Amino acid sequence: MDYFLKTKRLGFRHWTTEDFPLALALWGNSEVSARIGGPFSPELVRARLTREIRLFEQWNIQYWPIFLLEDHQHVGCAGLRPYAANEAARELGFHLLPSFWGRGLATEAACAVLDYAFGALGLDTVVAGHHPSNEASRRILGKLGFEYTHDEFYEPSGILEPTYVVRKTQWRPKQR
Repeated sequence: MDYFLKTKRLGFRHWTTEDFPLALALWGNSEVSARIGGPFSPELVRARLTREIRLFEQWNIQYWPIFLLEDHQHVGCAGLRPYAANEAARELGFHLLPSFWGRGLATEAACAVLDYAFGALGLDTVVAGHHPSNEASRRILGKLGFEYTHDEFYEPSGILEPTYVVRKTQWRPKQR
């Protein structure tokens, strides 16, 4: 596969319309989507995939699909999207298939996305949030140097979620 970004274990590429089976396996998975407004029907997954492709066309960012370098297994996605509350900022997100949870892959992917955001994209600010019950995501954001700023309403889950920020000048991940 042709990856535009790599880590020690992961490769990132761009979503295409042919990736619907991968998108369905990810966002159609009730464990993955439970805290982000799911479970999602095939129609909603197709709409999500279309939005990700359009994000790249419009903004040169998306929640890129990620794969293990050793065997090219689809792990999930990680990336950026525009942040509605601040036009200059981008929002970090990552969704991994349950079989890849607990292996440090989300931290590795998020670290690569932040390096890319502050390097290649020249961003100054990245925000992130998580469902209040998602302790793993909270820990990952802490490892990456994010600082809690406020709670923000997240429409897909319908609740207030903790929101964090990291700035280019603060970017000192505790784990790579």
